[in-house]
Amino acid sequence: MALREKVLIRKAEKFEVKELQKIVLNRQQLLILDKLLNDAYVIRRPKPSEYEHRKQLIRVFNEIAEEIYGNSASCPVVEEFGSFSMDLFTTESDLDLSINFRNSSLLFPRDQKIKTLRKFARKFYALQNVGYVKGVQPIMGAKVPIVKVIDTGTGVECDLSVENRDGISKSLIIRFITSIDQRFQKLSFLMKAWAKAHDINSSKDRTLNSLSIILLVAFHLQTRKPPILPPFSAILKDGEDPKSVRRAVRNFKDYGIRNTETLGELFVSFLIKLVSAEKLWPKGLCASTYLGRWTSKTWDTKIANMSVEDFTDRTQNVARAVGKSEVEKIYECIHLTKQNISLFMNVRIEELALKESLFGIDRVLHHPSVEPKSNVWIENYEKNRHVVTTNPILAVNSWSTRQPPTGHWGVPVPPPHHRAMTTGPVNLWVEQPFDHQRNKRTRVEEDIPYHRAVTTGPSNMWAEQSFDHQQTKRMRVVEDVPATQNRWTQGWGGAPNGGWGGAHGTASMDDHLRRSHEMQHARDEWGRRPQPPPYYGSSSSAYGPPFR
Repeated sequence: MALREKVLIRKAEKFEVKELQKIVLNRQQLLILDKLLNDAYVIRRPKPSEYEHRKQLIRVFNEIAEEIYGNSASCPVVEEFGSFSMDLFTTESDLDLSINFRNSSLLFPRDQKIKTLRKFARKFYALQNVGYVKGVQPIMGAKVPIVKVIDTGTGVECDLSVENRDGISKSLIIRFITSIDQRFQKLSFLMKAWAKAHDINSSKDRTLNSLSIILLVAFHLQTRKPPILPPFSAILKDGEDPKSVRRAVRNFKDYGIRNTETLGELFVSFLIKLVSAEKLWPKGLCASTYLGRWTSKTWDTKIANMSVEDFTDRTQNVARAVGKSEVEKIYECIHLTKQNISLFMNVRIEELALKESLFGIDRVLHHPSVEPKSNVWIENYEKNRHVVTTNPILAVNSWSTRQPPTGHWGVPVPPPHHRAMTTGPVNLWVEQPFDHQRNKRTRVEEDIPYHRAVTTGPSNMWAEQSFDHQQTKRMRVVEDVPATQNRWTQGWGGAPNGGWGGAHGTASMDDHLRRSHEMQHARDEWGRRPQPPPYYGSSSSAYGPPFR
């Protein structure tokens, strides 16, 4: 049963003061924590190219909509909402999209939404068959039907819904409010990263969704003394449309300038506020950003495990998905983080250990120069207007929708100037120098044997054959066989080395009666390789002499 509102508010404030007294804040350690959090924010912020990739994907989806519905008044518009629209996304964040019809009524039937999503799903399945997208997953049984699809080139997962204008409106409002004080954006961003690192950031797993995290952060800033953000009711008093909200936000610029708390102090006090409410959620305690204070609420005569009021529809709880056992998991993470911060304040754990306990290992730091490949379809190719290359070979020089050329083995041919194919455990593309002696030195330094060659056969498999270069050299002198009578075919580009990256290559196969079939050139200086003459022996094999 819900307690009276005043009683709940007094209890919440009392518990918060009690929890604050349990942590002794070390001023020097607070400065280090503040730097740690600001660095974590900067590291995780998306690069300009990642903004462009997502904008380009939105353009792609609108082109797909035109292809499905035609360029007419009935064609829908695909619009973004969620973390990207709020500018609170990371590289790994989903891209939330809504398919909106221009002349739709306020009530769009569920069966019509499902019908629309199925049309898009059929198009995505066709693109998946040619490798441009992956992970197509229609989820029609959810409260809000969606279709999930992953862009192969960028790895961005896109969630498409229909007529989610409420989500678009909320996202824009929060985007405008973040301009009041940058601490709102930073703390929201970091708390989302913290929740993701602890695997408590998914409504489908009955934990916290992004909106509930952001509103809890906003609520915390509203209840500081002095406050950093105003109640949302003051911002929305002239209307919830984007123009009215943008105009209203200008009146609250630097609203929290009198509050000088740092990001580190706000991070610690936010965790303490959550701890203080742990025992009061089941009593009906609710965080209201509309009022900017605690309140008491039941939802459909029930008390939720966590209650965060929707600021545009106050009858809704944005944290309604949180389950009973899941709220225990959430608070285990909160208590663990609070404990680690307490240890850090007492100089009992190092800064790096604290950072990893908060956000995990900074994978971004290990690959600072790696940029995701852009996935932009080329309009000139009518057949593939809405798809783009995801092939790493084609992505080296430019974007293209053309299928890669195939070489002798039916596999893609790399760009001919600076790359060659080497075999080994994983058959990776590797850079090969044009300088023979440098290549030779590289082999010596890496202790690579000089006795491998590549042969072909009925199965078109790479095969290792023993080979002595000096012996071949002597044999060529003795047999007086010219080394330049080659028939070449276009093959793998790169340095004129052996199939294993060698400096000398193997002997010619021009005279198949004199040469063993494993003695063949790998490349000439233009990246071509020799074509052996037809086999005229008695064997019926179309591939020449049988393997020995």
